[in-house]
Amino acid sequence: MTMKIRDLVEKNIFEQSGYVTPEVAGEIKMDANENPFALSEPLKRILRERMRGIDFNRYPEAGAIELREKFARYFGVKKNMIMLGNGSDELIQILCMTMKGKIKGVLVPVPTFSMYKIIAVNTGNTVVEVPLDRKFDLDVKSMTGRMRKDFPALIFLSSPNSPTGNLFSSSRIEALIRKTPGIVVIDEAYARFSGQSQMALLKKYKNLIFLNTLSKLGMASIRVGFLIGNPEIIAQLDKVRLPYNINSLSQVAARFFLDYDKEFSKQTKEIAQRRNELYRGLKEIKWITAYPSQANFIFFSCAFDSNRIYNRIIAEGIVVKNLNVPPLMRNCMRITAGNKKENDALLKVLKKITPE
Repeated sequence: MTMKIRDLVEKNIFEQSGYVTPEVAGEIKMDANENPFALSEPLKRILRERMRGIDFNRYPEAGAIELREKFARYFGVKKNMIMLGNGSDELIQILCMTMKGKIKGVLVPVPTFSMYKIIAVNTGNTVVEVPLDRKFDLDVKSMTGRMRKDFPALIFLSSPNSPTGNLFSSSRIEALIRKTPGIVVIDEAYARFSGQSQMALLKKYKNLIFLNTLSKLGMASIRVGFLIGNPEIIAQLDKVRLPYNINSLSQVAARFFLDYDKEFSKQTKEIAQRRNELYRGLKEIKWITAYPSQANFIFFSCAFDSNRIYNRIIAEGIVVKNLNVPPLMRNCMRITAGNKKENDALLKVLKKITPE
């Protein structure tokens, strides 16, 4: 008997393309929403010294209890309200695997972070996508119109939203929390750059979870994400979490981040300043329509083929994110705010590009 892979793989997985990270190299990297500033040498020395205390022959602390307690103190919540993951991606996966009771499925606005849909599909969930309105805000009427007593179990909201960069209206978020039969997950991966958070809503609603990560704040390499929510929900999610999901190196580095949060906060403020400068520079280019951002990147549309623009930028050694996905993001791009030198280099290239 001849084995056919498509007969073994779940249909929705086989037919999707998955999350693709382009293998494009460049001297200036402005595509992944990373922090452009490396650790200072004094901080590197401190971190290296802490790493020396790791027993590499031993498993990491199961459940990262000490780190959970540290995060709980930092956010002013109880430790049983915190769970850590190998990046926020693992936490999204755990949510999608766990929340499949009598209420099922995932509802997401679009465009948004693509991994919500990919992970939901990969875990066997029905996914319903609802377009944002013309101002990239939540279309509550359309979203609630898709709700039933048994759908959805999860609504994922990235605020500030990726790739559009804007914050969703608080009133619209609350309207969804009140009307959904399931749980609303607010992903605040970029909240530091906006200076705003919806965390206070935890005291008001039990069907609310906050998702976050250290990846955008200067620690992308350690892959530490965390969620905060109702202890009853966290207890169920913890049953699905793998025992040693946060390695010892990452646990040490995450504790280091919390200890030196003031230094990282300085970087966050500078990135926000550079983002605003980049936005003003993009607004001066006639063929670009740049949208205001509360994140660490700028989303914009082009008056002509973004594929040609992308290839020109890449040829200059600058890596950006081409989002030419019709119809919602036709000829659109997203650019991570870099340091001043990187932003100036990008703007210089863009100003040379003209319609053919």
